[in-house]
Amino acid sequence: MDTKITLSFEESVIEKAKRFAESHNMSLSRLTEFLYQKITSGNYSSLEDFEISDWVNSVAEGSATYQTAKRKSKKKD
Repeated sequence: MDTKITLSFEESVIEKAKRFAESHNMSLSRLTEFLYQKITSGNYSSLEDFEISDWVNSVAEGSATYQTAKRKSKKKD
């Protein structure tokens, strides 16, 4: 069963990823799912341990920056 999620990426990365996915006859969702499957199927202690194939490198440009968004508190002051 598929589950929907919301992700935020730089617009330029999304455009490149869409073109890449389309050129390989897959949706952006399936491309993302494939990458998550690869990452979670190995015994990686960090992202640096994950070997990225040449075709994935062609989607990205430059080094990745991993950021997390601050959660909004539901508590009222």
